[in-house]
Amino acid sequence: MPRTPSWAVSTIPFIVLVVVLVFVIRIFGADSLSGGSQVALLLASAVIVLIAMCFYGVPWETLENSILENIRSVGTALLILLLIGAIAGTWMVSGVVPTLICYGMQVIIPSVFLAAACIISALVSVMTGSSWTTIATVGVALIGIGTAYGFDPGWSAGAIISGAYFGDKISPLSDTTVLASSSSGTPLFTHIRYMMVTTVPSMLISVLVFLVASLLHHSPDSVQTGEFSAVLKSTFNISPWLLAVPVLTGILIVKKVPALLTLFLAALMAGVAAILAQPHIVNEVATGIHGGYSGSLSAHDAFKGLMLSVYGPTSVTTGNAGLDALISTRGMTGMLNTIFLIICSVTFGGLLTGSGMLQALTAVLTRHISGRTGIVSSTVGTGLFCNMTTGDQYLSIILTSSLYRKLYESKGYEKRLLSRSVEDSATVTSVLIPWNSCGMTQSTVLKVPTLDYLPYCLFNLISPLMSVTVALIGYRIYRHCTGESEPAISK
Repeated sequence: MPRTPSWAVSTIPFIVLVVVLVFVIRIFGADSLSGGSQVALLLASAVIVLIAMCFYGVPWETLENSILENIRSVGTALLILLLIGAIAGTWMVSGVVPTLICYGMQVIIPSVFLAAACIISALVSVMTGSSWTTIATVGVALIGIGTAYGFDPGWSAGAIISGAYFGDKISPLSDTTVLASSSSGTPLFTHIRYMMVTTVPSMLISVLVFLVASLLHHSPDSVQTGEFSAVLKSTFNISPWLLAVPVLTGILIVKKVPALLTLFLAALMAGVAAILAQPHIVNEVATGIHGGYSGSLSAHDAFKGLMLSVYGPTSVTTGNAGLDALISTRGMTGMLNTIFLIICSVTFGGLLTGSGMLQALTAVLTRHISGRTGIVSSTVGTGLFCNMTTGDQYLSIILTSSLYRKLYESKGYEKRLLSRSVEDSATVTSVLIPWNSCGMTQSTVLKVPTLDYLPYCLFNLISPLMSVTVALIGYRIYRHCTGESEPAISK
């Protein structure tokens, strides 16, 4: 039987990864996620293989199977990413997002924008059960409104992400919520009700801060925002009929149509809307000529324009440089760096698991744990650690639940405490890691670098701290004693 690497040896791949990333970031800067970081992950993965096979006798088949299992677990997510890229292109070219921006500016006033963006994203995410879908649709429109009102993109993205992950965390339709409850053996609605203890205070604090930030913000005067809206209306045919696309998408989600089918149909409906409502935009995308539309759209240009909107980079000339950058999209090809990163991340995570290094590091974290605060703090820390090492929130949820399930049982704590602690960490912190699938995806969709929006994702930052705080207080945390539940005494 192969030996398990010690915790000291298990840190070597991380040291290599950090050292290489330092050079990558220093040399490539903002472009480090375009390939350099992915190669760094592969180099660190090679170090794991070298150590595991040469010094600990781990067979290649074990490592390979672990990699394949990890990649298999994110296969659906990769397809979803491609479809999100398609939606980003078609919803923009069809005028759906510009319509949402124009109408949104008439409804949402600047003095409450950040709080409103957070609440709107939360409501949509609760109904859809998906933070990714929420951010790729409503979130993109809200970013545009925030830009028109002069808000820093980091603030706008932070409010949107905070709301989206609140809904993703407590919605019974959310796959992460179901995964966290099932991985720990907790009934779904028991898990959701117990999460309210930490989730609601975290959300209330976040909304309050966003409201104060909105009130203190000096937005551009009405002339500037009016100009922003006028440019959109002069470029696109803004119509309430275009709202049928997001409405029908919402109906599909409520009817629990599988995510892949829902996203595909959302892109298809937007493509039809583009032909009917924005033939001049489709013609510009196809020919690359601004103002070259003659009044009729040929079948050739219609097909080419729609195909480019789905898979390729598109740009529309409005005469406003800031607006041009906002409504430009990269389609499916814009998601390829993210997919590249996810594959490299889950490869690294799979090798850590297959070699036993991840288990060795976790054993060190749990060796001297005692009391509720120590257990919850360690669980939260491990969820964050797994997000940083595996690059995927689903793997982080599964690994953290698996590693701590027996510990919670041996200490006599309820399973719902484990499931809540996992959600308070693994689910919400994934979007804060630049090389995590969530962090890379949302930064790509919103066009805001992860490190730029990280300080403003208040809900995502507060949730782990709230989990530890509630454990420290001991509110509604029970230990099983002689068949009964009693308040835990030790911290």
